[in-house]
Amino acid sequence: MPVKGWIEVDEIFCKGCELCINECPQHVMALNMMHLTPKGYHPVMLIKDGCTGCGICAIECPEAALSVFREVPVKSPKVLTTTT
Repeated sequence: MPVKGWIEVDEIFCKGCELCINECPQHVMALNMMHLTPKGYHPVMLIKDGCTGCGICAIECPEAALSVFREVPVKSPKVLTTTT
């Protein structure tokens, strides 16, 4: 199962600089052109599935406006069988 991730954007800090978008290896981010932040910028958003939660976008963000989350895959326990 592929790892799933997502971001949360703090719109108070996001200035729409696109550094995170340019560095995203999965190419799943874009500016939300239908929304403006309180400061008048278009914030970043996920535009499709595929985020792995790698965190590169958060590292690149000069304003620390992104929080990145990663879903932890649930591993099924191994069943031990004994033969007699």
